[in-house]
Amino acid sequence: MSESAEQSAGRGVKAPPSLLYLVKRTELVVRARLEEVLKPAGVTALQYTALTVLERHDSLTAAQLARDSFVTAQSVADMVRTLEARGHVVRHPNPDNRRELLISLTELGRRLLADYEEPVRDLERRMTDGLTPEQHVHLRAGLDHAWRRLL
Repeated sequence: MSESAEQSAGRGVKAPPSLLYLVKRTELVVRARLEEVLKPAGVTALQYTALTVLERHDSLTAAQLARDSFVTAQSVADMVRTLEARGHVVRHPNPDNRRELLISLTELGRRLLADYEEPVRDLERRMTDGLTPEQHVHLRAGLDHAWRRLL
């Protein structure tokens, strides 16, 4: 059998990795590099993500924070306890529902985010280095579109 016939029969030709594989591979390396960047602060990538969510949407319930931080309710409960013990967040009663606690950033939490804003931005720049501004916009739009389609 000729080489081209073998390739068309599926032997010797490797299929490219699936898009899901590429997304997961990227997520894992981003998380690992983010953990390296944040190590001096003593926070994990997941804790940092929760802090950035609170920076954008202050005074969230634990359920809202879990959903927006991509963790389970149990994980967010443990995370909030840790962040609260370190002084990065505070819990306070919800004025609209006294049985509910809201979670907010403290000044210390805001300072941590400010201190790591540039190193995290550098990581993002490193990830997209070599893309044109148009490709960067398309990447962001494509990832946002994919996320919304799967909600």
